Amino acid sequence: MTHPTDIRRDHSGDRPLLLDLFCCAGGAATGYHRAGFTVHGVDLVDRSARYPFAFRQGDALTVLAALIESGEIRRYSAVHASPPCQDKCALTVGTNQAMGWGGTHIDLVAPTRELLDATGLPYVIEQPDGKADVRKDISLCGEMFGLGVLRHRNFELGRWTAAQPKHVRHRGYVRGWRHGEYRDGPYVAAYGKGGGKASVPEMQQAMGIDWTDVHEELTEAIPPAYSEWLGRAFLASPLAGAVAG
Repeated sequence: MTHPTDIRRDHSGDRPLLLDLFCCAGGAATGYHRAGFTVHGVDLVDRSARYPFAFRQGDALTVLAALIESGEIRRYSAVHASPPCQDKCALTVGTNQAMGWGGTHIDLVAPTRELLDATGLPYVIEQPDGKADVRKDISLCGEMFGLGVLRHRNFELGRWTAAQPKHVRHRGYVRGWRHGEYRDGPYVAAYGKGGGKASVPEMQQAMGIDWTDVHEELTEAIPPAYSEWLGRAFLASPLAGAVAG
């Protein structure tokens, strides 16, 4: 097994270190890096060819448990986690379930929170809009950052707090077909294929992501602007001085 200290591309310097669990291709990681963190990513799928920072392939919760047991978790100042919760996200509940997007899915929110609490560190749990069991301490939308997607995301903050920014009024519709009607609009649908949904280049431009052109990675990505906002809010909080270093 790869030792955590062997992770490549560690741009440490004097930046606080953040652990990015279920990291996918690094949308969240890029935002945290822009905010001032060094980031280590962990994902079950090998993302090393595209993940922009230090990466370790492995089960995120197994890696986290090992870091806690060894005490190496104390190297980190904070943890971000985007655990799978497809059985309760907006794409697999309600009318979408009838379209075959439901079924049996994994919900890792609760076990992720349990381990994050055990770290003793400040953390963020990210989830899409839906019925996932997360506190909506912060809700962010692409329009808040002038992006070409809406991509509402909710964030539970553990051991730190931040004020909810104002949700800016949307400028129009998301482009595409819905219930048999086509609508144009200033936003693209960065998920699925067909029906007017975004192409890969459109998703890249709309979310500000240029280091991956893999459709699946883009559909799951957090726009970096979201995590940059979160990272800056954390580093400006009184808690940051106590845990950074």
